[in-house]
Amino acid sequence: MTDTRVTIAGVELKNPVMTASGTFGSGAEYGEFVDLNRLGAVVTKGVANVPWPGNPTPRIAETYGGMLNAIGLQNPGIDVFVKRDIPFLKQYDTKIIVNVCGRTAEDYVEVVERLADEPVDLLEINISCPNVKEGGIAFGQDPKAVEAITREVKRHAAQPVIMKLSPNVTDITVMAKAAEAGGADALSLINTLTGMKIDIHKRTFALANKTGGMSGPAVKPVAVRMVYQTAQAVKIPIIGMGGIMNADDAVEFMLAGATAVSVGTANFHDPYVTEKIVDGIRAYLERYQVEDIRELIGAVR
Repeated sequence: MTDTRVTIAGVELKNPVMTASGTFGSGAEYGEFVDLNRLGAVVTKGVANVPWPGNPTPRIAETYGGMLNAIGLQNPGIDVFVKRDIPFLKQYDTKIIVNVCGRTAEDYVEVVERLADEPVDLLEINISCPNVKEGGIAFGQDPKAVEAITREVKRHAAQPVIMKLSPNVTDITVMAKAAEAGGADALSLINTLTGMKIDIHKRTFALANKTGGMSGPAVKPVAVRMVYQTAQAVKIPIIGMGGIMNADDAVEFMLAGATAVSVGTANFHDPYVTEKIVDGIRAYLERYQVEDIRELIGAVR
């Protein structure tokens, strides 16, 4: 019998497949398509200390090999999330990872403290948010800010902390090491790449925000490279993501050094995809007679 269990910061997942934040709601939207009991974890949409309205529309555009989004982390805030979403997810035998966003360190801490007594397993801190106190540059684009926000969140967090890294940097390993130095228990990468699309017929931007986050299969080679580089640079586990469309893609990330994988844009294309990837990984293990999935993690050096 093949063993598909993986462990992240002391939390055991039945398999390495989870959902990428912002692509799966908080589970309820996909409940009629996917048996959430079969997933290693569900990662929620970003949650802030107060409701965020998000950006003006249009805020999604299709691109070759992917999509752009400028949703702006629209969310109902931590109060609604605690009352509505956590009880829904607790019905299922899956781990709950809450994605946390904020505009200041105090915003992040407020959410993390509210979650301290809630039955959630891990926290994923989205540091691609614009840091309003630093002129809007993302927390994740300055290694000093990465280390500082990680340390501050860790001081207040009851659950293990995953720092979600932005790929929009010169050297991902510098950010990864900064997060590790700040006490991060794990990393997830990559978040979306900054992109743009122009409608040549209307001669205007396809997104009201002008730029958006690019995701989908076109970004996968960049993501695999960054996961590989990061795995060589840090000792903490990595959750790999970026253009995973099938089990082959998921295995590729694990061979590059990821302990687990998050599936995002593919959910829009095929709402059943996460379950298919779970089955596909097991078939791969059986085909190559791999008894323990952990043998794959970082097997390519």
